[in-house]
Amino acid sequence: MTGHFKQHSLSTHNNTALCYGQNYRRGRRRETDEDGTEQLVVKILKALDLPAKDANGFSDPYVKIYLLPDRKKKFQTKVHRKTLNPVFNETFQFGVPLAELHARKLHFSVYDFDRFSRHDLIGQVVVDNLLDFSEGTGEKPIWRDIVEGTAEKADLGELNFSLCYLPTAGRLTVTIIKATNLKAMDLTGFSDPYVKASLVCEGRRLKKRKTSIKKNTLNPTYNEALVFDIPNENIESVSLIIAVMDYDCIGHNEVIGMCRMGSDADGPGREHWTAMLANPRKPIEHWHQLVEEKSINTYVSKSAAPSPKPNIVVDSPHSE
Repeated sequence: MTGHFKQHSLSTHNNTALCYGQNYRRGRRRETDEDGTEQLVVKILKALDLPAKDANGFSDPYVKIYLLPDRKKKFQTKVHRKTLNPVFNETFQFGVPLAELHARKLHFSVYDFDRFSRHDLIGQVVVDNLLDFSEGTGEKPIWRDIVEGTAEKADLGELNFSLCYLPTAGRLTVTIIKATNLKAMDLTGFSDPYVKASLVCEGRRLKKRKTSIKKNTLNPTYNEALVFDIPNENIESVSLIIAVMDYDCIGHNEVIGMCRMGSDADGPGREHWTAMLANPRKPIEHWHQLVEEKSINTYVSKSAAPSPKPNIVVDSPHSE
């Protein structure tokens, strides 16, 4: 039942559509509620006649869902392999006051999962007039045509960490706090993320440190300190590359996203580094948007020819 929100479909040759249910809970505390407050409950049921994105004639679809205009909080379903008609049956909850519901929109993005490259956007559904469906029980399925959407900027997630430098001891402490909304790298719809920090000088990686691995999550919490010993006279010559990795017990560990700190880094990375140097012995905490590996690797030499090692002493009891 498409109601009065009919949109142009992704293809005129079939009925590419998404089916979901929604209802609104007013302050009733249930075991499934996060805090017993008012919640919009959305159940993603299934999709129909999706286009084939893979050479085998199928796709590996999953759905991301936002309650606009907030893009910080998102949910996503599990990935369904080799199908054009996936059945999801997954329920998600957004805490939102009833008085705000008229100004919010549900945004569904249907993606094709790809383990080794950017996930392909199949299409999207945007639903407004959420109050019209807030009185239901959520049992009544709602169908919406999936429409073409513009590919979003690579949504890799964000990383929160602090930098603290002690000039007299020549010690840099990178405290990895947490990450949010990481890109799913596994078919479960999750990743097994850990964080790797590399100290770089003149294009060479001098030392690296890494956190523990957090299993099956896109929002890991670490609170782990990674320590590098860097003499005060060398601190302006080095930079820091931080990569969020997905652990794979069988194949290669994959980069989810990266960021770079240093006096010559771009925007936020330079600002964070400068604030650290201006406030010695004080941890400076920032959030950083992760970017693709290729935009960072230009700062790291991949030349096969050996180059003289920069004259910086970094070996210490904290070294690996």
